[in-house]
Amino acid sequence: MRKVMLKTSLGVAVALASSQLLASGFALNEQSVSGMGTGFAGRSSSAEDASTVFGNPAGMSRLKREQFTVGGAAVIAKSDISGPGSNLGGETDGDMVPFVGVPMGYYVKPIDDHWSVGFGVYAPFGLVTDYGSDDAARYWGKKSHVEVVTFQPTISYAFNDKVSIGFGPTINRIEGELGSNLVNPLSPGQNDGEVKIKGDDTAIGYNIGILVQATDRTRIGLTYHSMVDYKLEGKTKVNYSVPPLGINLNDAKFDATLKIKTPESVDLSITHELDDQWTLYAGSTWTRWSRLEDITVNNDLPAQLAANPIGASFGTISEEQNWHDTWAHAIGASYKVNKEWVLRTGFTVDQSPTNNQDRSPRIPTGDRKIFSLGAGWSPNDDMTIDVAYSYLWEEDVKVNHVSATKGSYQAKYENSAHGIGASLTYRF
Repeated sequence: MRKVMLKTSLGVAVALASSQLLASGFALNEQSVSGMGTGFAGRSSSAEDASTVFGNPAGMSRLKREQFTVGGAAVIAKSDISGPGSNLGGETDGDMVPFVGVPMGYYVKPIDDHWSVGFGVYAPFGLVTDYGSDDAARYWGKKSHVEVVTFQPTISYAFNDKVSIGFGPTINRIEGELGSNLVNPLSPGQNDGEVKIKGDDTAIGYNIGILVQATDRTRIGLTYHSMVDYKLEGKTKVNYSVPPLGINLNDAKFDATLKIKTPESVDLSITHELDDQWTLYAGSTWTRWSRLEDITVNNDLPAQLAANPIGASFGTISEEQNWHDTWAHAIGASYKVNKEWVLRTGFTVDQSPTNNQDRSPRIPTGDRKIFSLGAGWSPNDDMTIDVAYSYLWEEDVKVNHVSATKGSYQAKYENSAHGIGASLTYRF
């Protein structure tokens, strides 16, 4: 069976999230604004506010007062695209990533000297790209839009003032839409058809962590975020009409299924209080992106369409991905100006899981570097307002694909992004 190749990568986000957000692949880092200020260095060892529910659930044991943290991050991404584009015509334009936002919210309540409970809503992954109907990349990935809501009830236990553990199951709701134009073989580059795939699923995972107060001024944290196994079910909608070839699919819909696993990751970090004003952070994150070998959508076709050689090609929509595991490393520092103000900065290097052969216009990313600044303002003991800014720049990457059914696409991408975030923590 001939395959219609749709370049895709299904990520997740609670709101529209971007492949240009501040983590590799389609992962998101924006689960904490206080962490964003230090480039997410020390993410599993800091436990500065209720966002530790995600960063390290064991860190809830350090929060001695009931509190909530709510906030969000916004990303303004830019892509400069150059090169010949498609041999079937179309614009080669940038800025295929719209303005996006990622909200977050957490709550933590200490029960006694040992037990704490908490709850979080956040976005661990995300993807949105939109090239438009006249772009040269329209046959290879005109639109990608995936979003997820992750809920995490959490519990932590402190054995003593040195060691604590935490655990939280994650309930993950994913919804996605993928779209591409289809080439009319009798008039390539004109009278395009279109295919759209929509699906959703709910799946369970978990986060677990340990926090160790190694010395009076040094903490070490280790967090494991589990793999999540999805089976999306939905519809594939096709508009594709080539009467001389016996194809007349106007608003045709087929039941569709897609299986995908989002990867597990391990975060190890250290927080060291140099003195009463300076705190240093460092951390490394390993992500098992090699789980993403390919994406395959299976459609349930009616018998008459399945008997047509061209119509049968809609039975399987697939693409090789062949991603590899990645490492991200970060360092950061904070300076406590006074009782009210703390300033933060950080620097991150993050590998891309893509490879030169299979890199897709949907996620045309390379290895990246991120510089971050942040500040926290506590006008009183009950409230803290955190803000952060990050600038991301990637190595230039190339996308080069040739297909018998879709022609060729060649382009160089120069990607960058500005990220801003703000959050409020209130303690009872």
